Amino acid sequence: MAKRLATDRVLLGVAVILFGAGLLMLWSASQPFSESGARVNGEAIMVRQLFWAILGVAVMLVSLRFDYRILRSRYVAFSILGLAMLLLVGALASPSVNETNRWIRLGGVSFQPSEFAKLAMVIFLASEFERRARNLQTFRDLMAPAFSVGVVTLLVYLEPDFGSSIHIALVASALAFLAGVPFRLFVMGAGVVLPVVALGIASASYRLERIFAFLDPWAQRQGSAYQLIQSVIAVGSGGPLGRGFMRGEQKTSFLPYPYSDFIFGVVGEELGFIGAFIVVSLFLIFLWRGLRTAQRAPDMFGRLLAAGLSMTIVSQAFINMSVVLGLSPTKGIPLPFFSAGGTSLVLCLLSVGLVLNVSQHTD
Repeated sequence: MAKRLATDRVLLGVAVILFGAGLLMLWSASQPFSESGARVNGEAIMVRQLFWAILGVAVMLVSLRFDYRILRSRYVAFSILGLAMLLLVGALASPSVNETNRWIRLGGVSFQPSEFAKLAMVIFLASEFERRARNLQTFRDLMAPAFSVGVVTLLVYLEPDFGSSIHIALVASALAFLAGVPFRLFVMGAGVVLPVVALGIASASYRLERIFAFLDPWAQRQGSAYQLIQSVIAVGSGGPLGRGFMRGEQKTSFLPYPYSDFIFGVVGEELGFIGAFIVVSLFLIFLWRGLRTAQRAPDMFGRLLAAGLSMTIVSQAFINMSVVLGLSPTKGIPLPFFSAGGTSLVLCLLSVGLVLNVSQHTD
């Protein structure tokens, strides 16, 4: 029988460092807006983030107290996934913001359902794959999980949030691989999915523009490649040691959204290559400890839950950083722990709590 052990202190320590560093860098990245009197109020950004940070820590502590195996129940897993789908539909029915329907707003509080969908999908797939552990050899065996992933990714795509829909699909595929789905099914599935992805890219002109901007950014330096070029300049101007905390210049007038999608550019400029390398290393250590927790979990559900949540956080971080560094086309995916956004921060801390919860159990 599994017994309760001490929490993984390395994993907890890395999460605390990322959490604290994220708040400090957000403070720095948002200051120019409050100082210059720009339309975006940096002080308001920080106040909101601190509120969500306190809530996130409380949620993380609560998630450490119960037995994670409660979530393995098919009723619980289906309920969480159903709630995620309802919230995604609610977002689509909400008023548009910048021609997107990614948020549900209640008074002065906004919630981004796609972030919750990532957590819900991991819980659901961990439960389903454990239940179907001996029957994962054909497409028929995978019909229900595949259909659920398809519905969630479609709803996220319709917001539109192409980057997050692809991210959810990739994490789902990784979980399927860890669960023991044969490689031949991935090859066969790719033949269906890749044309759909290509069609999704071609269906929106701005996605094609981002691809072209990525391939030849200087040809569109004042257009679709402006964000990419400014982020690369920000990182490159930091040099080995950086300009110093709070001393970045790109964030004041040039780097778009330095407090959200491009905050890693501020990290590179102010903390330099060494600071950026430390951030990357912390995420890699987080992934190592998360996968280590998964490997030592006493059941398949715990293994998939810990691995899925760890991969969700770290893969999202590396997607964001690859965009900032010009290694992939621009996508609106936040940097976990760092980017402004209450939904992302709270659910990130909840995920950390669940991974730590799994680390407290062993055979």
